Formats: sequence, structure tokens, C-alpha cells
Amino acid sequence: MALPAALRCSGAASAAGCSTSGRRAAAPTPAPVRAAPRRGSLAAWSFTSPLVAASVQPMPDPFPGLQPGDDLPEEYGNPGPNPPKNRRAGVVLHPTSLPGKYGMGEIGAEAFRFVDWLAETGMQLWQLLPLVPPESTYWSPYSGLDALCGHTLLIPLEELAEMGLLRSEELPGEQAVQLHADFSAVAEWKVPLLDKAALRLLQGAEFESLRAQMQAFRTENAWVEQSALFSVLTEQPELAGKAWWDWPAAFRDRDPDTMAKARADNAERINTFIALQFLFDHFWKSLKSYANARGIGLVGDMPIYVGGQSADVWANRDLFELQPDGTPALVSGVPPDAFSATGQLWGSPLYDWKAHAAEGFAWWRQRIARSMQLYDETRIDHFRAFAGYWAVAADAETAMVGTWKKGPGVDLFQALEDSLGSVPILAEDLGVITRDVVALRQAIGAPGMVVLQFAWGGGPTNTHLSHNIYDNCFVYPGTHDNQTAVGWWKQGAQVEEKALIRRYTGMTDDDVAYCFIREALKSCAQTAVVTMQDIMRLDDTARMNTPGRAAGNWTWRVGGSDVWRQLRDEQAQLRGWIQEYDRAPPGGIRAAPPAPGRAGTTSFL
Repeated sequence: MALPAALRCSGAASAAGCSTSGRRAAAPTPAPVRAAPRRGSLAAWSFTSPLVAASVQPMPDPFPGLQPGDDLPEEYGNPGPNPPKNRRAGVVLHPTSLPGKYGMGEIGAEAFRFVDWLAETGMQLWQLLPLVPPESTYWSPYSGLDALCGHTLLIPLEELAEMGLLRSEELPGEQAVQLHADFSAVAEWKVPLLDKAALRLLQGAEFESLRAQMQAFRTENAWVEQSALFSVLTEQPELAGKAWWDWPAAFRDRDPDTMAKARADNAERINTFIALQFLFDHFWKSLKSYANARGIGLVGDMPIYVGGQSADVWANRDLFELQPDGTPALVSGVPPDAFSATGQLWGSPLYDWKAHAAEGFAWWRQRIARSMQLYDETRIDHFRAFAGYWAVAADAETAMVGTWKKGPGVDLFQALEDSLGSVPILAEDLGVITRDVVALRQAIGAPGMVVLQFAWGGGPTNTHLSHNIYDNCFVYPGTHDNQTAVGWWKQGAQVEEKALIRRYTGMTDDDVAYCFIREALKSCAQTAVVTMQDIMRLDDTARMNTPGRAAGNWTWRVGGSDVWRQLRDEQAQLRGWIQEYDRAPPGGIRAAPPAPGRAGTTSFL
């Protein structure tokens, strides 16, 4: 994430030289002036070129020892093959959507099978939604309870049994496959089982070496102590069900003596929380190691904001725009956009960016460092807020009325680079994108996002049309926030949009999902990513999220364990296009390893 000064645009420079397509903007094109035609001849035209002469830039001489007219080396006329473009393809699928016996996807054997399917297809990326513990009303991964912790319901039960932390007879019976997960129902029986496994880890004599690994995790990730304490406090009878700002002052304000007593009184629950975070961390890193060995990189997802009812805000009140009692002064959202006519009111407290800058962005450095432990690249949701963000009154019912405020800009990313080195970030730059957002993304060298569903209105300059896609971006037929391609074609696309799609792409049938997938794969974008729903040609009954609607999201699942076998034809089609459009991994597409190749990947013993 280098920050060359030449790439930084701000103020007038940004307005003059940075375009929303992610490339240097050309000078305005003047209208052609038509001269009067001569009788009996073609109409005469005069035209002023839109090109503006640029100053000649220094060019390194590849043959500094030669003079003009000297013989060049013999190999000069044989330049060899074109250099590889290193383009990639990937799939968006949240782990909760994976197959599995126990009501929701886990990060166990089925996740490893999915990695195999990706590798055999020629994919090089698995993009995820946030893995943080979600709030338990709507189970949104974008409303996490802790920015650094993992979602422990993803811990695989059968692997716990293989390790001896659960007994086989304690596992629930296999559940019928449902295409929508009931997270509340799963949590009701799974949380007690996870707690039982954690207590065995903490107490069993046979797990002494495992406890040593847990202690190392605890030491290396000191943030987990504050996370555990906050979680335990939310379970206390006098505090449960209340926002932390409604707690008695000693708990709300983290009185040192009160906190010390709470730690002592709840030591076992704190240790249990940390044991489960350790287990999540281990299982996830085992999966990441396997995926990387198969040539699959993991793209994580980081919501730019954190929930108000979180350990992050409770423990760092000075870093957020809060009232003296801890309630938000202003909250997050976006004004009306393509997703919602009234805007999206997220309700998260806003950052006090002056306070973050004063501490050298230490909180953000810790957050990004944790992300780099878990993923190979990180998509930052609502990247535009680093340039300018929408602030809404805390008591507002919609996000229609608000104020744009200046974000931290390049200073944040310079601090990250100075501390962590290169930080591989994907900038989610959809919505109301002003030139300063483009300039910031270009200054840090981050790819942006293009969505084909957004391409079919606004004329030929639409950024999302294939001929306007720029190299350093991720292109999607649709994201987890969109309708599926099939659902959009049936229920969202206008007649004129369908007509344009047929003309533009040459589509002669209604297989819009694979039309869009092919358009993405054959584009010049460095990375093309598709949702599993579009690969499976599913309609909106499989939609993952409808922005602006709180209930009924995040639950979709792919089906049973045989789904990858059922997708053999689709896999063959995708593999052929990946090869045809130069998106195959270096060394070609590899077959799956023998089944024993995964043995022991989740075992400590």
C-alpha cells in the first residue's frame, strides 16, 4: 500500500485530475463543429482533438552503452511472450452458508471441501462476510459485538469430538438440510456444548499442551481480556439486556475497583470465553493454511463502523463521538442511494477522528493487524467514509437528513503502512462516490469495486459498463447486497435495461447469471468475483441481504454435502472461461489432493 506523492489528489488537484472511473481524466472533449456541406460532395467536418500534448517524461535507456546507429543485441527482435497479467477469479460465500449436519455452516470438513472445489475450478479467492460475533436479534455480521473476536458458532462440532473436547454421544443428531439457517435455534443447543468443550480444555489433564497454546494466544492477543470482561458483564442479571450506557455508573465508566472485582468473581466465565476464542482462532487458521496451500487466498470483510453495544466502544469511549453518558452524539448511515430511497440508517457511533490521530491511529493499527492474521486481503466496507462520511442525528428515524463530515484521509493509511508494512485492502467504493474518494483509493493503490447490475443506466459513461472498467478493481455481477442475477432479471430489470444487455453482451437467452459471470471474467479487471447464488442460477429466495431491511437476511445456505458434485457442469463451464480469459492460477488448475491430505489439519494432538 505504497503512498507515492504523485498519486495523491486533493482539493483543486483532485477536481482537475482524478476521475471516478479510477483513471486520469482526459481534458473535456469539445463538440465537433460541422461546416456547411458542398453540393455533390461528402459533408465537411472540422474537429478539434481532445488530446492535449503532455510534456516529455524521462525514459530509462535500456542500452546505455550504445549510441544511435549502433547494432542492438541479437535477441532484440525476439521479445518473447507477453508478461502474465496475474488476473484472478473468486467466489463470495459466507461460512454460515456452507453445507453441514447441524443447522448452519461451520469451519470444519465442509469448508475444506469448498476450498477443494474452488481450487479445482481454477478460482484463487474465497471472499467472506465479516466473521465477528453478530448481534443475536437479526444476526447481521455487519453489526458485530466485537471487532476483533470470532463468531464461535462457526466452531465445528465433529472436530471438537475428534480432539476429545466433546464425546460422540454428546453430539446432536444430524438435522435435515434447510436452505435457511435458524441461528437462534442453533445457538440454543450449541452454546452449552461449546461451553462444555471449553471447560474440558481448561480442566482436563490430557489437554495440558493445548492449554499452553491457549495461553500463548492469550498473551499475543491481549485485547481478548477486555472482550471477555465485556461479554461476561452482559450476562450479569443486573446488566443483561441493557445497553452498556444504561448500566450503573461504576460498570458504565469502568471503575477500576469494580472491574477488578468483576474479573475475580467471573474468572471461570472469562476463561471459557477466551478458550472459545482460541478454538475459533485455531480452526480458522488451519483452514486458512490449507486454502493458501491450495492457492486460495481469503478476502475478509471489515465493516468500517462497530456497533455501539460492543466492547470496542465501551472500552474506548474517548475514540468515539459520544455524549457524557455514553450515548451516541451522532450516528452512521448513508443518504438515499440505489439501495434505499430513504438512505440507510446504521446507527453506529461515529469515530472521533481527532482523538484517533492523537494516538497515532493505534486502535486502527490493532484492528488491521488482527485482520491480517485472519485473511490475505481485507475488503473495507464503506471505504468512502475515510474521505467523507454522513453524520445523522442519533434520534433520526431515517438517514435522509444528515451532514457530510471530513474523514481522516491518507494520514490513517500512512500510519498503517508505517506500522504494519503493506496492507492489502479492497476499497468498497459503491454509492455516492465523490472525487476525493477516488483520489484516496488511488493514493493508497487499493482496488475498488465495480458491479455489473449497476451498469445499465446513465449512458455509455457508466463506470460499471465493461468498456469503462479499470484494471485495478474487483468486478462483480452482483454482491451479497444485490438481488441475485436471476432475481434481478425477473423482478428488478427494466425493459430498456434488458434490451441494452442483449445488445451489449449478445445474450440470446435468459441465462443472465452466466452472461454476467462471463462479462466479469472476460473484463480487464484484475479480479473477478461471483456469488455462489449466481453460480447456482438461483432467484431471490436465495438472496443474502436486502439493505435497509433489518429482518430476514443472512440465513441462506447452499444445500447438502452433495452440492459440489451437483455443480459439475457449472464447474466445467467456469473452469473453461477461467482458462480462456487468462485467470487461471500460476502453474495451471490443480486437481484435488487425495483425501488423507487433509488429515490432521484441525488436530492439536
